[in-house]
Amino acid sequence: MAAPSHLIVIGTSAGGMPALARLVAQLPAALPAAVLVVQHLSPDADAEGIVARLAARTALHCQVAGHGAPLLAGHLYLAPPDRHLLVKDDQVLVTKGPLENSYRPAADALFRAAAVAFDSHTIGVVLTGMLHDGTAGLEFVKRCGGTAVVQDPAEAEFPSMPESALRHVAVDYVMPIAGMGALLVELVGPACAAPANQLDIPPDLKIEAAIAERVVGATNQASKLGHLVPHTCPDCGGNLWKVTHGRVPRFRCHTGHAYTADALLASSRRSMEETMWVALRMMEERRHLLASLAAHDDRYQTARQDERLEDLKVHINRIREYLLDGQEDAQEDAPEAA
Repeated sequence: MAAPSHLIVIGTSAGGMPALARLVAQLPAALPAAVLVVQHLSPDADAEGIVARLAARTALHCQVAGHGAPLLAGHLYLAPPDRHLLVKDDQVLVTKGPLENSYRPAADALFRAAAVAFDSHTIGVVLTGMLHDGTAGLEFVKRCGGTAVVQDPAEAEFPSMPESALRHVAVDYVMPIAGMGALLVELVGPACAAPANQLDIPPDLKIEAAIAERVVGATNQASKLGHLVPHTCPDCGGNLWKVTHGRVPRFRCHTGHAYTADALLASSRRSMEETMWVALRMMEERRHLLASLAAHDDRYQTARQDERLEDLKVHINRIREYLLDGQEDAQEDAPEAA
């Protein structure tokens, strides 16, 4: 098999399997491109089963990506569970690097690596899914001269990922799955072999791609990408740098965790809620302990002790109200998540 002339990189999440199956069914065995797919999976997901389902629908050769495997035209590579899928020097890389947007595998990581390796010969595709993964990745593709394709949110089972991409990136094509296969075949055909929008690879993307390849980063690398901000990484507690390149607001810590602004906000909210649940538990335990001591020991039956119990009840009720309000807000933001 020949080396690919193009890379087609696809990112999807909720509702992704039916959309992927419909899309790859339209791609021929003689496709001159390699297709790499990030589908958000649980760590114990059956990747081989997913590949078998896709293989039954397409003429492409489908496989779970293996570290060091050669990139070949007409092949589809699925990211393994709990591993990032990257490319370099016509090879597939599979790493357990830091989460990006709280995902591993992450579409952003794949799109960046593909754009750095194949520049304007990269086509980024974002399909149905929740939240924001793939948005920054499409911008990486565009900054390297590649092409951005997004599923029409009106037909996406979960439109958050396509909508986020459309809000932040100058997308080239927005279309339903039914017409996407023909478009991809055209984009990798002979007429597009030497795109006119050839660009130099931005140095910051080369740095970020190198960080992902080596699994962990370093402070001096993060400082080249942006400036320190008064926030901490939700995943490791380290300092965060605001990335100053590109139009999509992003943040990175020196160990390699990366977030869009929306993903950072969602992640920090989850961390804060976890902390408040712990605080609620500890305050409930203290209230029960004080009440138990007062019931069995005259020394604790004082006005001051009653005051402490009332204060604890007030704080407990306030935390409960906050947490319940937060749960209602989350359900309103993502009603389809259930």
